[in-house]
Amino acid sequence: MSGNELKYIEKVFESNYIAPLGEYVNKFEDSIKNYTGTKNALAVTSGTAAIHLALRVLGIDKGDDVLASTFTFIGSVNAILYQGANPVFIDSDKESWNLSPKLLNKYLCECDKKPKALIVTHLYGQCADIEKIANICNLHGVYLIEDAAESLGATYNGRHTGTFGDFGIYSFNGNKILTTSGGGMLVSPNKDWIDKAKFYSTQAKEPFIHYEHEEYGYNYRMSNVLAAIGVGQMEVIEERVQKKREIFKWYKEFLKNCDEVEFMPELDNSRGNRWLTAMIFKKSDYNEIMKALEQVNVESRPLWKPMHMQKLFKNNKAIVDGTSEELFKKGLCVASSTTMNKGDVQMICDVIKDNLI
Repeated sequence: MSGNELKYIEKVFESNYIAPLGEYVNKFEDSIKNYTGTKNALAVTSGTAAIHLALRVLGIDKGDDVLASTFTFIGSVNAILYQGANPVFIDSDKESWNLSPKLLNKYLCECDKKPKALIVTHLYGQCADIEKIANICNLHGVYLIEDAAESLGATYNGRHTGTFGDFGIYSFNGNKILTTSGGGMLVSPNKDWIDKAKFYSTQAKEPFIHYEHEEYGYNYRMSNVLAAIGVGQMEVIEERVQKKREIFKWYKEFLKNCDEVEFMPELDNSRGNRWLTAMIFKKSDYNEIMKALEQVNVESRPLWKPMHMQKLFKNNKAIVDGTSEELFKKGLCVASSTTMNKGDVQMICDVIKDNLI
């Protein structure tokens, strides 16, 4: 917490306007618009809800194909299933660990059934090659949804992730760079689409004094209380990004002579938020390093298991070249809390070095 969250929550309670909407929902949406440069924003209950609304507004329906990054968290693709659509997974490239524009273009040039949309994840806060990806989608008439759940504050050529596509989404879950304990934001340059998403997010109530419904909707709007937390958090977003990037630099400094360690790359002309510091070990077993870190009460996690390797998606189409499988086999996310200091990082790096082959 940054300091002003409690003050804003107290103002919410003083107003006696707790949920589902209120002054701070509007303020939170405005703060995201002002920070990212997006034209329209909608505060919702989660990043997954935001993706679901985007798919619904774009008319994604049963039997449609939707492309998605395979190297991601399942929340990025669950909403495809909510709509009865079929996920088609695209592998990563080595240059960014994010979705490969080369594989994407190859598939779109050769596929028999054109996908309706692509959900591309900006993994661990690092930018995908988003300009190339956006151009490919535009060329092939495929809607682009940016999953920027992990990358608030990341930019490509000075432009914020989440603002290149037809829709962008952010997440404010408890582990994100900005948290409202739970929540998300849907953004788009298209006001009509955001208005439609707002309609669906509030149970698709028609504009009558009584409850009139012609379509089904969802209970997806963020509460005024959580939005108040978000407003306080947004006041320090740049400080958070700078601290995350500083933590990453400390890891690089203390592990600079370890040829065994390779960090997640950052594309030229981009600035990731380094939400998590991610690395791979060329020969060492990351499980042994995890165990050693646990002994000193430091949590770490393997990189995401690719979606095409999950039993849930065993029958889904995947365009892969082994990149994400290799990263999953060798990779680890290490502690990256903004409460850490340089000494904490040095201690963690000493444990890592002591357990390398």
